[in-house]
Amino acid sequence: MDKRNQSIITDFFLLGFGNLHNFKILVFTLFLIVHIMALTANLMVIVLVGVTQSLHSPMYFFLSQLSLSESLFTTNIVPNMLWLILAGGGKVSIGRCISQLYLLGVPTIAQCLLLAAMSFDRYVAICRPLHYVITMTFSHQLQMVTTCWLLGFILAFLVYIYLSKLKFCGLNTINHFYCDIAPLIQLSCSSTSAVELFIAVVSFPVLLTPFMFITVTYISIIQTILKIPSITGRQKAFSTCSSHLIIVCMYYGTLSAIYIFPPKDNSIHLNKGLSVLYTLVTPLLNPLIYSLRNQDIRGAILKYVPSLSL
Repeated sequence: MDKRNQSIITDFFLLGFGNLHNFKILVFTLFLIVHIMALTANLMVIVLVGVTQSLHSPMYFFLSQLSLSESLFTTNIVPNMLWLILAGGGKVSIGRCISQLYLLGVPTIAQCLLLAAMSFDRYVAICRPLHYVITMTFSHQLQMVTTCWLLGFILAFLVYIYLSKLKFCGLNTINHFYCDIAPLIQLSCSSTSAVELFIAVVSFPVLLTPFMFITVTYISIIQTILKIPSITGRQKAFSTCSSHLIIVCMYYGTLSAIYIFPPKDNSIHLNKGLSVLYTLVTPLLNPLIYSLRNQDIRGAILKYVPSLSL
């Protein structure tokens, strides 16, 4: 049937997780606990970096920005997801749906670029230590972070402009728990070639370029570390990079599984599972990985919450 002959729709129906029957309270409670833990952990990192003098270094400044992006990301998705679980699905206006996608895109783009900035910081610290103080001044850090966030706002807003021009008619059901770009394009009854082309053009500098940059910098970092004569020196150098490398692998792994190599249509449950991992679990694991593996952050936590040392 020609979509142009169908009536224009003004809202979508998000199916969420379908009919959970007797498990929806259990799933709601579990997701709510994880969300609160993730939000608390990320806000704790932001506050600790801000108030602890020993954490006033480029690495922790970038980490606090990473936690900020995670907080914005999960706050945009999870509350509505929890409501959908209890309601068994629900309507959302097209404008609100596209706005949610915009607010999803900003921290996603910023986080990709922030991970690249963090790898550059580790590269200079290990491969060019004599230039570190000159290269990683606070003004340079601020410029890098500002660029990451500005690109996030600008590029996501351009996608928002393209999507807001689309018309939707006929089917209005989205089998997901948040508004993602793929179902929006599929449900559109107007030409989507322009927005698809723009997204493809934007994806390369936003996703692939930072990943390639991180890969190249870590090749140099590993080569430099292997040249360190002492085993203790090598272990210390590896420990400063391992947390960041783990987060890069987790982030790009889930991002690639959802958007670059998505499951087929008959694997919608797998797609939702990966999305839960991406939107709920990863924001919790990121600050925990840094907190548990980093002596400075553990020390700051124990300084302000001494009861945790018991």
